[in-house]
Amino acid sequence: MSGFRAFKAKVPIEWSQSLYITLVRGLPGTRKLHRRTLEAMGLRRCHRTVLHSNNSSIRGMINQVKRMVVVETEEMYNARKEAEAKHKALRPPLVVSHSSPATDSSNIS
Repeated sequence: MSGFRAFKAKVPIEWSQSLYITLVRGLPGTRKLHRRTLEAMGLRRCHRTVLHSNNSSIRGMINQVKRMVVVETEEMYNARKEAEAKHKALRPPLVVSHSSPATDSSNIS
């Protein structure tokens, strides 16, 4: 599943007090107007998330660059972060042993 569909909002954003906005598409090749809009929202790199209050100006900016960003409510963002932490906790730590094989002096000819 692509990153864009994984974060796609399932709840209308008008109901939420604050919005978590994540940039999921890269900036190269985009229009200058879109790059300036993303910079005004504080999104300069891909997969970075910023928190904004939900007002009409922010929703207008989101609408302008809606193909490049994903909008989440606070509950959705917390659930995603909790799921990511749980997934990381499932993997055991990687242990590497760098012991050299034992050399027996009686076998040396």
